[in-house]
Amino acid sequence: QLQLVESGGGLVQPGGSLRLSCTASGFNLDDYVIGWFRQAPGKEHEGISCIRGKDARTYYAESLKGRFTISSDRAKNTVYLRIDSLKPEDTARYHCAAGRLLTLYEGQYDYWGQGTQVTVSS
Repeated sequence: QLQLVESGGGLVQPGGSLRLSCTASGFNLDDYVIGWFRQAPGKEHEGISCIRGKDARTYYAESLKGRFTISSDRAKNTVYLRIDSLKPEDTARYHCAAGRLLTLYEGQYDYWGQGTQVTVSS
């Protein structure tokens, strides 16, 4: 079955950078769009960015565009999210998800990973 596993989270100081990974199994990444989402305590689930596996076309949430970079490695069936200039407000659990459309509308994502925790603190 389709599975997504996130990794790369951890504790990092403000201003640092982090690269998260989302590895897919049980399906061909070329047939899907992979999105990154996050949820901080007390806040709503927030879409960050997504990428289409077949051609690596990307879409970013306007409010977050600039510090976040999404990329993919088709050979490794993996999607990455690089976060630069980390801020304490970036502290959240980050999830990847698989869907069909290049959009951050959560309703079209059918498969979700368990997430990886990112904590930004000095």
